[in-house]
Amino acid sequence: MKKKIIINFCPTGMVPTKGMTPHVPITPQEIIEQTHEAFEQGITIAHLHARENDGVPDYKATAYAKIFDGIRKHCPGLVICGSTSGRLFQEFEKRSEVIELKPDMCSLTLSSLNFMQHASMNQPSVIRKLAEKMSHYGVKPELECFDLGMINYGLYLINKGVIKEPCYWNLLFGNIAGMQPDFSTMAAAVSQIPNDHHIAFGGLGSHQLTVNATAIAHGYGVRTGLEDSIWMDSEKTVQATNINLIQRIHTLIELHGREYMKPEEFGNLGFYNV
Repeated sequence: MKKKIIINFCPTGMVPTKGMTPHVPITPQEIIEQTHEAFEQGITIAHLHARENDGVPDYKATAYAKIFDGIRKHCPGLVICGSTSGRLFQEFEKRSEVIELKPDMCSLTLSSLNFMQHASMNQPSVIRKLAEKMSHYGVKPELECFDLGMINYGLYLINKGVIKEPCYWNLLFGNIAGMQPDFSTMAAAVSQIPNDHHIAFGGLGSHQLTVNATAIAHGYGVRTGLEDSIWMDSEKTVQATNINLIQRIHTLIELHGREYMKPEEFGNLGFYNV
Protein backbone atom coordinates (compact mmCIF):
# COMPACT_ATOMS: atom_id res chain seq x y z
CA MET A 1 0.00 0.00 0.00
CA LYS A 2 1.33 3.43 -0.93
CA LYS A 3 2.18 5.75 1.92
CA LYS A 4 -0.07 8.74 2.35
CA ILE A 5 1.71 12.09 2.26
CA ILE A 6 1.73 14.18 5.44
CA ILE A 7 1.55 17.91 4.61
CA ASN A 8 3.08 20.07 7.33
CA PHE A 9 2.04 23.69 6.71
CA CYS A 10 4.48 26.34 8.01
CA PRO A 11 2.95 29.74 7.20
CA THR A 12 4.97 32.26 9.21
CA GLY A 13 8.22 31.20 10.87
CA MET A 14 10.52 33.68 12.59
CA VAL A 15 12.29 35.32 9.66
CA PRO A 16 9.95 36.55 6.87
CA THR A 17 8.65 40.10 7.33
CA LYS A 18 6.10 42.21 5.49
CA GLY A 19 9.07 44.11 4.04
CA MET A 20 10.35 40.88 2.50
CA THR A 21 6.96 39.72 1.25
CA PRO A 22 3.47 41.13 1.78
CA HIS A 23 2.09 37.60 1.75
CA VAL A 24 3.49 36.40 5.07
CA PRO A 25 0.84 36.25 7.81
CA ILE A 26 1.88 38.12 10.95
CA THR A 27 -1.19 38.93 13.03
CA PRO A 28 -3.25 36.19 14.70
CA GLN A 29 -6.12 36.89 12.30
CA GLU A 30 -3.87 36.61 9.24
CA ILE A 31 -2.35 33.36 10.49
CA ILE A 32 -5.79 31.93 11.26
CA GLU A 33 -7.20 32.96 7.87
CA GLN A 34 -4.29 31.58 5.85
CA THR A 35 -4.27 28.36 7.86
CA HIS A 36 -8.00 28.03 7.23
CA GLU A 37 -7.45 28.50 3.49
CA ALA A 38 -4.72 25.86 3.54
CA PHE A 39 -6.97 23.55 5.58
CA GLU A 40 -9.63 23.80 2.88
CA GLN A 41 -7.01 22.89 0.26
CA GLY A 42 -5.84 19.96 2.38
CA ILE A 43 -3.10 19.93 5.05
CA THR A 44 -2.26 17.56 7.90
CA ILE A 45 -0.38 19.69 10.43
CA ALA A 46 -0.10 23.43 11.02
CA HIS A 47 3.36 24.36 12.38
CA LEU A 48 2.79 27.78 13.95
CA HIS A 49 4.84 30.73 15.17
CA ALA A 50 3.44 33.76 16.97
CA ARG A 51 4.46 37.35 16.30
CA GLU A 52 4.02 40.62 18.18
CA ASN A 53 2.10 43.49 16.58
CA ASP A 54 5.30 44.87 15.05
CA GLY A 55 6.16 41.50 13.51
CA VAL A 56 8.82 40.49 16.05
CA PRO A 57 8.62 36.80 17.01
CA ASP A 58 6.74 36.17 20.25
CA TYR A 59 7.01 33.26 22.68
CA LYS A 60 4.15 34.10 25.06
CA ALA A 61 1.31 31.63 25.59
CA THR A 62 -1.18 34.50 25.39
CA ALA A 63 -0.08 35.19 21.81
CA TYR A 64 -0.30 31.55 20.80
CA ALA A 65 -3.67 31.09 22.50
CA LYS A 66 -5.36 33.54 20.12
CA ILE A 67 -4.00 31.63 17.12
CA PHE A 68 -4.78 28.16 18.46
CA ASP A 69 -8.33 29.11 19.47
CA GLY A 70 -9.09 30.54 16.03
CA ILE A 71 -7.65 27.55 14.20
CA ARG A 72 -9.51 25.06 16.39
CA LYS A 73 -12.73 26.95 15.62
CA HIS A 74 -12.26 27.16 11.84
CA CYS A 75 -10.18 24.04 11.18
CA PRO A 76 -11.72 21.22 13.21
CA GLY A 77 -9.48 18.19 13.47
CA LEU A 78 -6.33 19.91 12.19
CA VAL A 79 -3.19 18.81 14.06
CA ILE A 80 -1.77 21.95 15.72
CA CYS A 81 1.95 22.34 16.41
CA GLY A 82 3.49 25.25 18.33
CA SER A 83 7.12 26.35 18.13
CA THR A 84 9.61 26.11 21.01
CA SER A 85 12.45 27.51 18.89
CA GLY A 86 15.74 28.53 20.50
CA ARG A 87 16.61 30.89 17.69
CA LEU A 88 15.71 34.05 19.63
CA PHE A 89 14.55 32.75 23.01
CA GLN A 90 16.94 30.48 24.86
CA GLU A 91 15.41 30.43 28.33
CA PHE A 92 13.46 27.25 29.05
CA GLU A 93 10.69 29.17 30.81
CA LYS A 94 10.00 31.33 27.74
CA ARG A 95 10.33 28.53 25.20
CA SER A 96 8.06 26.18 27.10
CA GLU A 97 5.10 28.52 27.74
CA VAL A 98 3.34 27.35 24.58
CA ILE A 99 3.39 23.74 25.80
CA GLU A 100 1.01 24.65 28.63
CA LEU A 101 -1.70 25.42 26.04
CA LYS A 102 -1.73 21.69 25.22
CA PRO A 103 -1.48 21.82 21.42
CA ASP A 104 -1.25 18.45 19.73
CA MET A 105 2.46 18.90 19.03
CA CYS A 106 5.38 21.25 19.68
CA SER A 107 8.63 21.51 17.78
CA LEU A 108 11.75 20.06 19.38
CA THR A 109 15.04 20.91 17.68
CA LEU A 110 17.51 18.21 18.67
CA SER A 111 20.76 20.19 18.86
CA SER A 112 22.23 23.67 18.49
CA LEU A 113 22.90 24.87 14.96
CA ASN A 114 24.00 27.84 12.91
CA PHE A 115 21.91 29.59 10.28
CA MET A 116 23.39 32.11 7.84
CA GLN A 117 23.03 35.04 10.23
CA HIS A 118 22.02 33.57 13.58
CA ALA A 119 22.42 30.56 15.82
CA SER A 120 19.70 28.41 17.37
CA MET A 121 20.86 27.36 20.82
CA ASN A 122 19.58 24.07 22.15
CA GLN A 123 21.49 22.76 25.13
CA PRO A 124 21.00 19.06 25.92
CA SER A 125 19.46 19.89 29.30
CA VAL A 126 16.93 22.25 27.69
CA ILE A 127 16.03 19.75 24.96
CA ARG A 128 15.39 17.11 27.60
CA LYS A 129 13.34 19.46 29.80
CA LEU A 130 11.23 20.52 26.82
CA ALA A 131 10.61 16.88 25.91
CA GLU A 132 9.69 16.03 29.50
CA LYS A 133 7.30 18.98 29.77
CA MET A 134 5.68 18.00 26.47
CA SER A 135 5.15 14.49 27.81
CA HIS A 136 3.63 15.87 31.03
CA TYR A 137 1.10 17.96 29.06
CA GLY A 138 0.29 15.25 26.52
CA VAL A 139 2.05 17.09 23.67
CA LYS A 140 3.87 15.07 21.02
CA PRO A 141 7.27 16.40 19.92
CA GLU A 142 7.85 17.36 16.31
CA LEU A 143 11.45 16.14 16.00
CA GLU A 144 13.35 18.70 13.95
CA CYS A 145 16.69 17.64 12.48
CA PHE A 146 19.08 19.75 10.43
CA ASP A 147 21.96 17.29 10.49
CA LEU A 148 22.61 13.60 11.07
CA GLY A 149 23.79 14.10 14.64
CA MET A 150 20.37 15.44 15.57
CA ILE A 151 18.77 12.21 14.39
CA ASN A 152 21.20 10.24 16.53
CA TYR A 153 20.37 12.36 19.58
CA GLY A 154 16.65 11.93 18.94
CA LEU A 155 17.11 8.14 18.85
CA TYR A 156 19.07 8.38 22.09
CA LEU A 157 16.19 10.19 23.81
CA ILE A 158 13.72 7.63 22.45
CA ASN A 159 15.86 4.76 23.73
CA LYS A 160 16.05 6.46 27.15
CA GLY A 161 12.27 6.78 27.26
CA VAL A 162 12.33 10.58 27.31
CA ILE A 163 10.51 10.65 23.95
CA LYS A 164 7.79 8.06 23.46
CA GLU A 165 6.43 6.62 20.23
CA PRO A 166 4.70 7.28 17.88
CA CYS A 167 7.35 9.62 16.46
CA TYR A 168 7.28 12.24 13.73
CA TRP A 169 10.48 13.66 12.22
CA ASN A 170 11.01 16.82 10.18
CA LEU A 171 14.23 16.50 8.18
CA LEU A 172 15.39 19.94 7.02
CA PHE A 173 17.71 20.18 4.02
CA GLY A 174 19.57 23.14 2.56
CA ASN A 175 20.72 25.08 5.63
CA ILE A 176 24.30 26.30 5.20
CA ALA A 177 25.51 24.42 8.30
CA GLY A 178 23.34 21.33 7.95
CA MET A 179 22.23 18.53 5.67
CA GLN A 180 22.25 19.35 1.96
CA PRO A 181 19.56 18.19 -0.49
CA ASP A 182 21.48 15.47 -2.31
CA PHE A 183 20.35 11.88 -2.61
CA SER A 184 23.18 10.41 -0.55
CA THR A 185 22.46 12.68 2.42
CA MET A 186 18.71 12.11 2.22
CA ALA A 187 19.24 8.35 2.06
CA ALA A 188 21.65 8.46 5.01
CA ALA A 189 19.11 10.43 7.06
CA VAL A 190 16.08 8.21 6.46
CA SER A 191 18.11 5.03 6.88
CA GLN A 192 18.70 5.92 10.53
CA ILE A 193 15.01 6.31 11.39
CA PRO A 194 12.83 3.26 12.16
CA ASN A 195 10.48 2.29 9.33
CA ASP A 196 7.36 2.68 11.45
CA HIS A 197 8.12 6.32 12.29
CA HIS A 198 6.65 9.21 10.30
CA ILE A 199 9.02 11.39 8.25
CA ALA A 200 8.64 14.65 6.35
CA PHE A 201 11.22 16.56 4.29
CA GLY A 202 11.58 20.34 4.27
CA GLY A 203 13.74 22.30 1.84
CA LEU A 204 15.06 25.71 2.85
CA GLY A 205 15.22 28.66 0.46
CA SER A 206 15.69 27.74 -3.17
CA HIS A 207 15.64 24.02 -2.27
CA GLN A 208 11.98 23.90 -1.20
CA LEU A 209 10.52 22.60 -4.46
CA THR A 210 13.30 20.07 -5.11
CA VAL A 211 13.10 18.62 -1.61
CA ASN A 212 9.29 18.53 -1.55
CA ALA A 213 9.16 16.80 -4.93
CA THR A 214 11.80 14.26 -3.88
CA ALA A 215 9.91 13.48 -0.68
CA ILE A 216 6.61 12.91 -2.48
CA ALA A 217 8.24 10.76 -5.17
CA HIS A 218 9.59 8.46 -2.45
CA GLY A 219 6.46 8.44 -0.28
CA TYR A 220 7.61 10.76 2.50
CA GLY A 221 5.74 13.70 3.96
CA VAL A 222 6.49 17.32 3.18
CA ARG A 223 6.93 20.52 5.11
CA THR A 224 6.13 23.64 3.10
CA GLY A 225 5.22 27.30 3.52
CA LEU A 226 6.59 30.82 3.61
CA GLU A 227 8.62 29.97 6.71
CA ASP A 228 11.00 27.99 4.50
CA SER A 229 10.93 30.07 1.29
CA ILE A 230 9.15 33.19 0.10
CA TRP A 231 9.75 32.35 -3.59
CA MET A 232 8.10 29.91 -5.96
CA ASP A 233 11.27 29.52 -8.06
CA SER A 234 14.98 29.23 -7.36
CA GLU A 235 15.66 32.33 -9.49
CA LYS A 236 13.54 34.40 -7.07
CA THR A 237 11.38 35.92 -9.78
CA VAL A 238 7.92 34.89 -8.49
CA GLN A 239 6.88 35.58 -4.93
CA ALA A 240 5.14 32.66 -3.25
CA THR A 241 1.96 32.65 -1.26
CA ASN A 242 1.15 30.00 1.27
CA ILE A 243 -1.85 28.86 -0.76
CA ASN A 244 0.19 28.60 -3.98
CA LEU A 245 2.71 26.44 -2.15
CA ILE A 246 0.00 24.12 -0.82
CA GLN A 247 -1.62 23.90 -4.25
CA ARG A 248 1.77 22.97 -5.73
CA ILE A 249 2.13 20.16 -3.20
CA HIS A 250 -1.26 18.74 -4.18
CA THR A 251 -0.27 18.92 -7.85
CA LEU A 252 2.89 16.93 -7.07
CA ILE A 253 0.90 14.39 -5.06
CA GLU A 254 -1.50 13.92 -7.96
CA LEU A 255 1.30 13.63 -10.51
CA HIS A 256 2.92 10.88 -8.45
CA GLY A 257 -0.34 8.99 -7.99
CA ARG A 258 -0.31 9.43 -4.25
CA GLU A 259 -2.79 10.64 -1.63
CA TYR A 260 -2.37 13.13 1.16
CA MET A 261 -2.94 12.14 4.79
CA LYS A 262 -5.94 13.91 6.25
CA PRO A 263 -5.42 15.44 9.69
CA GLU A 264 -7.78 13.09 11.48
CA GLU A 265 -5.89 10.09 10.05
CA PHE A 266 -2.61 11.42 11.41
CA GLY A 267 -4.11 12.58 14.69
CA ASN A 268 -5.71 9.22 15.32
CA LEU A 269 -2.33 7.52 14.94
CA GLY A 270 -1.46 9.02 18.33
CA PHE A 271 -0.74 12.68 17.54
CA TYR A 272 -3.85 14.30 18.97
CA ASN A 273 -3.57 15.68 22.48
CA VAL A 274 -6.55 14.01 24.12
